Amino acid sequence: MTETLHIVGGGMAGSEAAWQAAQLGVDVVIHEMRPQVGTFAHRTGNLAEMVCSNSFRSDDSEQNAVGLLHWEMRQAGGLIMQTADRHRLPAGGALAVDRDPFSEAVTAAIAAHPRIRVEGGEIDALPDSGQWIIATGPLTSEGLGRAIQAETGSERLAFFDAIAPIVYADSIDMDVVWAQSRYDKGETEAEQKAYLNCPMDRAQYEAFIDALLAADKTEFHEGETAGYFDGCLPIEVMAERGRETLRHGPMKPVGLTNAHRPDVKPYAVVQLRRDNALGTLFNIVGFQTKMKYGAQTDVFKMIPGLENASFARLGGIHRNTFLNSPSLLDDRLRLRSRPHIRFAGQVTGVEGYVESAAMGLLAGRMAASAILGIDLPPPPPETATGALVTHITGGADAKTFQPMNVNFGLFPPLDGVKGGRRGRKDRYKGYTDRAKALWQDWLQGATAPA
Repeated sequence: MTETLHIVGGGMAGSEAAWQAAQLGVDVVIHEMRPQVGTFAHRTGNLAEMVCSNSFRSDDSEQNAVGLLHWEMRQAGGLIMQTADRHRLPAGGALAVDRDPFSEAVTAAIAAHPRIRVEGGEIDALPDSGQWIIATGPLTSEGLGRAIQAETGSERLAFFDAIAPIVYADSIDMDVVWAQSRYDKGETEAEQKAYLNCPMDRAQYEAFIDALLAADKTEFHEGETAGYFDGCLPIEVMAERGRETLRHGPMKPVGLTNAHRPDVKPYAVVQLRRDNALGTLFNIVGFQTKMKYGAQTDVFKMIPGLENASFARLGGIHRNTFLNSPSLLDDRLRLRSRPHIRFAGQVTGVEGYVESAAMGLLAGRMAASAILGIDLPPPPPETATGALVTHITGGADAKTFQPMNVNFGLFPPLDGVKGGRRGRKDRYKGYTDRAKALWQDWLQGATAPA
């Protein structure tokens, strides 16, 4: 008899984790609080209920990072992808699904598996023993949230995203932008050039404010608002408080000299800060926003140096419980202070259905392997799954950590390929070819006996 794996949460991540562990020969109990305890977003008690979009985004495994993640999960026998494929709807190059039949089918598959059972009721404390995966997602219950805070420290568990847009480094015009920290702060050259600066003259600033104020915004859902926002306001709210507010806040031009035009003082400056250890991604500092995605792209491309920017992630503010994973989790998704507990899904700081399910797949395999006496290493960082887990458990800066979708900016660079927009097609194909070979190798070495 092997030890039973307990999983808290029956969303995308929890369902996938249970399936993977059970397929490897481990008995699993899923603890799901719904329908006994509801949330403001869920409508049913089904497992893997889709509460937002019905899209798993691009299914292109050669030119898109999320499509590559689809491919990796299919190769690993993922329940979420198998079910999505059976219930897909026409959506061009995307994978969209018929949401209710999809969640009903996941629920039925879990119920039919001889090694999985589902128990109702809320888990509101961290277990002291056993093998556990917490996959409670962005709507973690209040009781469990308090228990996680007590264990990790209140500053290491967030209840809202305040997401600034992230730009691919190779899409920034460095003939306009220059590298400099405000007042040249820092003891090393790297610290003194830690920020990229986009200068605006007065006319550009006024046009930017006009566009910001006129842009379409999303509204908060019931249950999403909180006093949190007083400390981290959307940029459009700051602009509404006065046209000069941003110029005296995140866009202040002080302590900076334009390396391209040192004799011209910028009227305002937008700063970008490196967002990952590889230096392939930069976030726009202080630019959390509730603008709709299309409006964000139009408005942010008005920033000098970002006219041709490609975005790895757009901004947002919404309800989302997540850990400061770089400071709390090891590369096996274990809580460092309680290694018998793993975390999976959106609560780890990944964004999106597919990314959440992928972390469930990984946590389920790792937990099952531990129960079976096998030390399963994380997948290579050159794979989509490996790039994600590397990012959330160490590749991202813990001080500025925010949830992230999978994207090629998280992958280690390729040698001998052309950078920039013109080389993108060959570069992306190189990423996916490399990832597929390494993922297959990892799967072969990661298969535990049933």
